[in-house]
Amino acid sequence: MQIRDLPYPDPGVPDARSGPRFLVWLGRSQWRGQLKALLWGTLHMAGVALLPVVVGLAVQAVVDGSGSRLALSGGLILALGALIALGDTMLHRAAVTNWITAAARVQQLLARKTAEMGATLTRRVAAGEITAVSTGDVEKIGWFVEALSRFAAAALTSVAVCVALVLYEPALGGVVAVGVPVLALAVMPLLPRATRRADEQREKAGRATELASDTVAGLRVLRGIGGEELFLTRYRRASQEVRTAAVRSARMWSLISAVQVVMPGLLLIAVVWYGARLALDGRITVGELVTVYGAVTFLLFPMRHFEEIAMAYSFSRPSAKRAARVLSLRRTATPDTDVRVAAADRGEGAAEERGAQEPLTGDLYDPRSGLLAPAGLLTVVVCGDPDAAGRLADRLGGHAPLEPDDETVPSALLGGAALDAVPLDAARAAVLVQDKDPVLLSGTLAELFDVPSSGAVTYEAALEAAQCADVLEALAQSSPASATASAGGTAGGDALNAGSGDPLDAHITERGRSLSGGQRQRLALARSLVADPEVLVLDEPTSAVDSHTEARIADGLRGLRAGRTTVVFASSPLLLDRADRVAFVPGGEVAAVGLHRELLARDAGYRSVVTRETDREQRERESGRAVPAPSAAVGDRTGMEESA
Repeated sequence: MQIRDLPYPDPGVPDARSGPRFLVWLGRSQWRGQLKALLWGTLHMAGVALLPVVVGLAVQAVVDGSGSRLALSGGLILALGALIALGDTMLHRAAVTNWITAAARVQQLLARKTAEMGATLTRRVAAGEITAVSTGDVEKIGWFVEALSRFAAAALTSVAVCVALVLYEPALGGVVAVGVPVLALAVMPLLPRATRRADEQREKAGRATELASDTVAGLRVLRGIGGEELFLTRYRRASQEVRTAAVRSARMWSLISAVQVVMPGLLLIAVVWYGARLALDGRITVGELVTVYGAVTFLLFPMRHFEEIAMAYSFSRPSAKRAARVLSLRRTATPDTDVRVAAADRGEGAAEERGAQEPLTGDLYDPRSGLLAPAGLLTVVVCGDPDAAGRLADRLGGHAPLEPDDETVPSALLGGAALDAVPLDAARAAVLVQDKDPVLLSGTLAELFDVPSSGAVTYEAALEAAQCADVLEALAQSSPASATASAGGTAGGDALNAGSGDPLDAHITERGRSLSGGQRQRLALARSLVADPEVLVLDEPTSAVDSHTEARIADGLRGLRAGRTTVVFASSPLLLDRADRVAFVPGGEVAAVGLHRELLARDAGYRSVVTRETDREQRERESGRAVPAPSAAVGDRTGMEESA
């Protein structure tokens, strides 16, 4: 794989059981690049190792007064210089290619996992950790893959040089053969402590990154409640902890570097002293002494690679562990289903699983809770627990997250087909889940609505159903071009046609931060309506919208989704009163099904959740005493939309 061939057509299925296993899988997946770097590295190291031999021959030729041997030695030195330059250049090229392609493979795996998990990812892994894995950790993993081949070449060449020295000059070669392994192992006692300190530094850095990410995401709310200074103090404290941990880690690595300098220096002194005595005794020639000295000096060069691979592994191991943790997440609930999903996503056995590749249709059913959403109807689900509602919505979308009290969760069924047993693309095309905190990416409205869709719902119809007229006005006012064009136009008219012309040119800031919470909700709802999936699951789509707007949205949603399966998680009477079917799901299981007014009359638990009625108010009402009707019972939710 060359850099120009990126991205990978298929990055593969990683071994995510642990960090070291993931590193082994990554190295094995790039064995061709590793082999190429190993060959070029060995060639480079061999050229450097042979240079002292030729220099020794040249010195001995001078001592013997042989001009022909001196000329031959000079020619060999030039040839070795060219060989070293070629090997070093190609080694660097191959090693950097391994680094970049390994990092690209990991990034593709993370991107694929992110797309697979969808909104459930950030509920199972902190956003700061995901950011750290996809940026700094990817670079560290690539560093280890890049250093591995150079270390292998250095180790292979070092062994060969030691063997050659023993054969060439047994007395000095024996000293070198014993000393080199001692040098390589001298830093081993220090590595565990250095690794622990490096892990501590990365852990603190990850927490600081997560804190910064959360602070930036909630900056608008923090300003509203005056909490900026509090979070700034927390981040300052976390930053200082990272700095302290980094200094402690650097001290240990400095000690390791010092050992790598002192120990080889002592070996070199010992070899020179012993070799000088042998030369004075006439047991070796001056040229042989120069050759052995040059070989020992060469061995100091591979020792740097030993230190580098130790550092690379200590830094990449926790990074690989975090990456493996993310990559090990499953949208399915059971391991045997993972095999079916992997085969289906590759196109293997899809015909057997789904018949003739027909679109998934039919009733939506969740075996865990017993919830049934009949095809073509608007079903509103009342849970009372927002977290339970979010988990149920995820299951209806084909995601079966592991829950605290369960090891496995059965998959939802659409038309009798398990959603976690069909290809991910098919499940996503059939069921669209919009969670309670949808994300709006920066760009134009045209880019926002550029989603896979049936084409049956236009953006004008979706915006009208979601009551987005004021959202378009807000976007037009925040856009300089739109504001200028609007100033020259008419003051009235349809908001959808106001401004410079095409409303799709309106620009949205990052995460829609220039809009209020209700405006973001309605724009996200319009995007989901444009997609027009077979089944649309909405989790609290109007929680930040005032009651008057919510009533119009309920009518628009019912009209636009007529004949399509729609599931809404909400407890608003305005939505419940317009539902074809209402399901009450307290404690994770369906307790009652019917129309809103029927359930209000016969189910006390449902009534208490929807109307916020207390036990005391219920007893007083049943005893015949006059109790003011709770405003939530008639949907009298007034006030402005939430700004966050």
